[in-house]
Amino acid sequence: MRLSEYTDYTLRVLMYCAAHRDRLVTIGELAEQHGLSRNHLMKVVNDLAHRGLLETTRGRGGGLRLRAEPDQIRIGDVVRATETDFRLVECFDSTTNACTLSPACRLKHLFDDALAGYFKALDGATLADMTPGPTLPRSRTIAPPASRRRALGTGQTEARRVARPRGGA
Repeated sequence: MRLSEYTDYTLRVLMYCAAHRDRLVTIGELAEQHGLSRNHLMKVVNDLAHRGLLETTRGRGGGLRLRAEPDQIRIGDVVRATETDFRLVECFDSTTNACTLSPACRLKHLFDDALAGYFKALDGATLADMTPGPTLPRSRTIAPPASRRRALGTGQTEARRVARPRGGA
């Protein structure tokens, strides 16, 4: 199972805002911090504002901040709201299921249990649990999405790649 980049960006925005509760955060700051497109972030921020999780202020001196306390935002709720499909296998959708094994198959029940365990873990965590302290350092602390790691060619995050000394040892 893999989360979409949209969900990844959503969680990053929320975590960053939770770590910087003392001030407004800007889209430009988020884009620079995480190496993400401003346009993608605008969509995420608008969605979070419509869901009541972010408060946005337009204009000079504007920005965004969390509307709710971080300990009131469950990670499971965020993932459910941003992901579109939790069908792990074909038989999860009775309208499109064409699997001939369905009547006797026990695999669906195993995947059902796994998905329930997945959400139990996510529901047990809040945004406060995912935020290390009052302020994250200005350096890149969260790995870029897989598409950006692939672009680096090694699967390493940019932070690790930059920090590695050149020339042998």
